[in-house]
Amino acid sequence: MRIGLLSQWFDPEPGPAALPGMLARALADRGHDVQVLTGFPNYPTGRLADGYRLARRLDEADGPIRIRRVALYPSHDRSAARRVANYGSFAVSALVSGTPALRGLDALWVGNSPISVALPMWFARYALRVPVLLHVLDLWPDSVVASGFLGTGRASRVIERGMAAWCGAMYRSASRVAHVSPGAADLLAGRGVPRHKLVHVPVWADETLGVRTADLRAELGIRTDQVVLVYAGALGEAQGLDSLIDACARVGDPRLVCLIAGSGTTEERLRRRAGAVGATNVRFLGQLPRERMPALMATGDVHYVSLRRGGMSAYTMPSKVQATLAAGRALLVAAEGDAAAVARDSGAGITARPGDADSIGDALREVCDLGREKLELLGQAGRAHYDRVFSVAAGADRVERTLREMVEWPGFRASRRRPRAGG
Repeated sequence: MRIGLLSQWFDPEPGPAALPGMLARALADRGHDVQVLTGFPNYPTGRLADGYRLARRLDEADGPIRIRRVALYPSHDRSAARRVANYGSFAVSALVSGTPALRGLDALWVGNSPISVALPMWFARYALRVPVLLHVLDLWPDSVVASGFLGTGRASRVIERGMAAWCGAMYRSASRVAHVSPGAADLLAGRGVPRHKLVHVPVWADETLGVRTADLRAELGIRTDQVVLVYAGALGEAQGLDSLIDACARVGDPRLVCLIAGSGTTEERLRRRAGAVGATNVRFLGQLPRERMPALMATGDVHYVSLRRGGMSAYTMPSKVQATLAAGRALLVAAEGDAAAVARDSGAGITARPGDADSIGDALREVCDLGREKLELLGQAGRAHYDRVFSVAAGADRVERTLREMVEWPGFRASRRRPRAGG
């Protein structure tokens, strides 16, 4: 098949922005002709990646994969105006300068975040008559509201309703709508997406994390008998990390070491809380450079995933779940819904009630009792589960199968043969 990928984010951008590139290579390895439409790389710094100069468009190749890059306003900070400029400029530029590269496709995969990507998506769907698989990587407007980016007040509610209507139009135009966690299916169905359109396609992770590297234990003065719990990520209200601090203070086992890496709005409060409650087994590492993350992943015997109860937590799948499984490390999940289910189903995890310091403390004691060798076995089970369910190979299989079903659906083939109006 001639398959297109439409995503504002693509290699060499790191982290979650690298996931479309992994899919593109997996599809190309299966013998498909792959065309990518994306922007100039500027994530996460908001500055163009080395070796790139902004232009109206740039065509390049990555092996057999053809890439059309289009101009955008580089930005990735907290300014709402600059973020809108970044999203909107890519959407308009992709529509004007990018969509010619999508002509002649059999099917198009679209990463839905940001939702402004709808402009080139709708052109491909209605003008070029290409069936679309819309992959809901982030639930809008939910994720924007939860981040606090919109603020509060009447204007924010109007924007939220507008985003919801925009997303509804995207869902209606797509031939299939892929969701990354099981719980999101009911949510999307409740928003009017027909069940026959919905398909579960979990998101993969950076699989190089599974390649063991030197850890930070010696550098941090951690003994070989000590069990290390790592939390790496945003330090915000949604993560509910206060209960982790309280739980660590209640665990007297000298083997437990908790490392917290990252930054965010609650960082200073968490530091003060650790001092106030006597959580001497908690160490704050701050924001580590991205290149040190594999070493931090290797340092943790078990990795902590936490979501405050309510809101989006029941159907949110934090990316660190897949990353931890891919790295072959054990999980401790203090969350409800899909993330907790993965911890149980994979055999890699221990679960606790979110926000409940006593429950989390019991889980920490269980971690210490298991010890490093048994936690290693949990991690191996997690990696096997990742390969079966979350790997890029498994994801590419699901995407390929769905795209083929879209192309072969008799109703869509008939619509492509129908003459255009005035044609």
